[in-house]
Amino acid sequence: MKLSCLQENLAKGLNIVGRAVSTRSTLPVLGNVLLATDNGRLKLSATNLEIVITCWIGAKVEEEGAITIPARTFNDLVGALPQDQVDLELNEQTQTLHIACQRTQANVKGIDAQEFPLVPEPDRNNRIRVETDVFKQMINQVAFAAATDDTRPMLTGVSTTFEGSQIMMAATDGFRLSVRSAHIPGHVETANTVTIPARALAELARIASDDTNAVYISLPEGRNQIIFDMENVVLVSQLIDGNFPDYTPIIPKGHRTRTIMNTAEFRKACKTAEIFAR
Repeated sequence: MKLSCLQENLAKGLNIVGRAVSTRSTLPVLGNVLLATDNGRLKLSATNLEIVITCWIGAKVEEEGAITIPARTFNDLVGALPQDQVDLELNEQTQTLHIACQRTQANVKGIDAQEFPLVPEPDRNNRIRVETDVFKQMINQVAFAAATDDTRPMLTGVSTTFEGSQIMMAATDGFRLSVRSAHIPGHVETANTVTIPARALAELARIASDDTNAVYISLPEGRNQIIFDMENVVLVSQLIDGNFPDYTPIIPKGHRTRTIMNTAEFRKACKTAEIFAR
């Protein structure tokens, strides 16, 4: 492998995939980031076996190849480099990556890319399109209500239903409930309900660029996974097995009293009261 790319693009790509790097795994390769040439671009990928994040950046590729490099070391090194061209060259015999940028020269020992877990490919023929800004807003309004402890794994996820031309998301930790629905372009032939880990959706909201118009969602058959495709970034997450609690009876069907308040004034009052709630 021999290629060159801009330090700014490489640092941005490492920042995107970095949160998927495993920090506690017994498998050393999961603490690494995969670097591989792919159709004239550099592919970066990281996984903790629960989620996989892959992104592509522009590069001038002279020789094809792949290697996995310790993520923290490589990220810190790239962050310290000047904003200039970075040259990467792999010695396949020693599995060592040579990094050069202006006056900086470094060699980092890696692990063979064959040991890195297989990265699933998105299904580009059977997928659901959701507008990026709408999807990010839904995640921010729902995922916060999911449980953070693993005593009830199902409640750490967000129940997501695709039906007709609508998507509905719901999350609860047993004390609070948040539900949001939205219109989606196109039409889903067969209704489908899955439970997506809230942590995976939070990562998706973090890395989804406002420049991207849409997020494409696919559910591969028999793999218990969901794939989010955003042009140059792909996030794959495991789904949570089990039945999400039926939350519909909790939502009141009517009311005796209804109050309409100014949103900004209500938020200000809540923040003032929260000082004492802390």
